[in-house]
Order: sequence, then structure tokens, then C-alpha cells
Amino acid sequence: MNGWGWFGASLGMLLFWGLIITAFVLLFRALSRPAPGGSHEATPWTPSAPPSAEQLLSERFARGEIDEEEYQRRLRVLHSSGADLTKH
Repeated sequence: MNGWGWFGASLGMLLFWGLIITAFVLLFRALSRPAPGGSHEATPWTPSAPPSAEQLLSERFARGEIDEEEYQRRLRVLHSSGADLTKH
């Protein structure tokens, strides 16, 4: 074999082992991923529950979008009975 033959064989061997190692890494990652719908904690690909109306109201008050009087008034409306809500 001349110089190019050795170069080609070395490059082929590096490529071969690189593909084998990549296949093992991908296989390991796929097998270690939790199953969808499992009892694991919230993961980035599972949607969380939407915030409640009271949480949204608290966030608006914390950001300064509404004052304390408006916050208390709206909180009373949220905590009132369903019959009172139809009046508004």
C-alpha cells in the first residue's frame, strides 16, 4: 500500500468507529428517555396545567398592572357564588 492507501484505511477506520459510537450513544439516549404518560415529574415536552384565575389575578397585581383596591374587588368576585357572577 502506498501513502494514500494508509490514509484512506485510517480515515475509514475512524469513520467506522465514529458511527459505532454514535449509534450506541443514540440507542442509550432513546432507551433512557422516560415513557410518555409515566408518573415522572413535569418534563419540558409535557404541558402543565393552565394557571387559575386567582393565580392570573395575583400575577397582574404583582406586576403592578392593577392596584390593591382593584385586586381585592376582583378577588371578591372570584370567591363569590355563581349566582352573583351573573349580575356582572
